Amino acid sequence: MDTNSSKTLSPFAMFLIRFKREKTAIVALCILLTMVVMAIAAPIFLHYTATDVDYNNILSLPSWEHWAGTDLYGRDNFARLVYGARISLSVGFVSVTIGVIAGTVLGVISGYYGGIADAIIMRAADVLFAFPSFLLAIGIVAVLGGGIVNVIIAIAIFSTPMFARIVRSQTLSVMNSQYVRAAKTMGASTPRIMFKHIIPSTISSVLVYFTMRVGTSVLTAASLSFLGLGAQPPSPEWGAMLASSRDFMAVDGYMYLTLFPGLCIFLTVLSCNVLGDGIRSALDPKN
Repeated sequence: MDTNSSKTLSPFAMFLIRFKREKTAIVALCILLTMVVMAIAAPIFLHYTATDVDYNNILSLPSWEHWAGTDLYGRDNFARLVYGARISLSVGFVSVTIGVIAGTVLGVISGYYGGIADAIIMRAADVLFAFPSFLLAIGIVAVLGGGIVNVIIAIAIFSTPMFARIVRSQTLSVMNSQYVRAAKTMGASTPRIMFKHIIPSTISSVLVYFTMRVGTSVLTAASLSFLGLGAQPPSPEWGAMLASSRDFMAVDGYMYLTLFPGLCIFLTVLSCNVLGDGIRSALDPKN
């Protein structure tokens, strides 16, 4: 690309140009978008719902009628996987979004004001970092009780400290910049400095971690549901589907019951990680 023409492009246009070079990230994005579209449009193109039963086809193998077979109640597995994407992806996006909002607020306050506010917020984050994320999620759900809402709360809680630390680091860097010092000298208010200068500078770092964290959250939610602490039957959440089919893991011919939910979790987590790597590479001005 011509150096002079690149200077006239907006940062977003430059990002898109660099992102187009990340072929694997584009594939990952397409996989995620396909899952989202299928989950939203499920009632339009599916002949079954997640709870429809067919007692004449209990534990039937994958076929043209039932693409992913049926479970021990005669429910169509493909329909349950698609409807389950609504739950699993919603948990991932909603919980991490809450963590982003809370972490950004705490990180900006910590980095901007410093002092006792910084000490309290960072020490609280250190306490949460002392526990493995999954064990912390189990503890929170055990206290609050099972269910998707409490799983979202648990994931949001252990996601917040990492976002707070990322935003705090970016805030400290921006606070020492010339334009922020100039804004303070000219009498700019604290909210203006935060929303116009500090928070926009954190978006790139937060976006990369947000994308990767969604995959981790989907995996965590599925794990909690598998243990009986998350989505409860007859919910088609992917982890709950694995839990209801685990008795058939060792039975010949019924591997499909656990294969397809596990594959959905695997593809989601992998796609989120690959997409995050691609976004990070595209945001790097050296590329």
